[in-house]
Amino acid sequence: MDTDSRTAGRQHEPPGEDATRAVTDLYQAHAVAMIRIALLMLGDRGAAEDVVQDAFLGLYNRWQRLNEPVKAEAYIRSAVLNGCRDALKRQSRRSRRDRAAALDWAELPSAEAAALISEDRRRVLAGLRRLPGRQREALVCRFYLELSEGETARVMGVSLGTVKSTTSRAVAALGRMLREGQC
Repeated sequence: MDTDSRTAGRQHEPPGEDATRAVTDLYQAHAVAMIRIALLMLGDRGAAEDVVQDAFLGLYNRWQRLNEPVKAEAYIRSAVLNGCRDALKRQSRRSRRDRAAALDWAELPSAEAAALISEDRRRVLAGLRRLPGRQREALVCRFYLELSEGETARVMGVSLGTVKSTTSRAVAALGRMLREGQC
């Protein structure tokens, strides 16, 4: 019996072997990319991995109720971005000093990450972290995930015009930070 308060009294079958196999396959194919997205959004590898694990667990638990399993990858991507939004909200509640320390790109979280990120890329990532959340999310969706403007609008839950204007402002702000040596 599901003890969730929204479904009290209703029984749900536990996820079956098809869910285990499908989610495992999706995890093997997309987990690293999803962790990279979350790392770009959060700047903290541990938090990024937690967000991704939660997204895949949520998919597994909801597999029987998923209307279109072919859209599971889109579900995971949205769940990761939503998880990042929640994590960023929690971070914003911390003191300014703690937040600055958590987002310090000069000390990367692992030797592996340090080896992968060149100086130019580090500067771009530092600038990306300084952008407001919506602008950062728009750039990650458009340029890292290579989503169309329409897909980005659906993922972000905003209009197409908002995606266009937000992306434009974000690119301009990032370019200005890079030119002025702010990152």
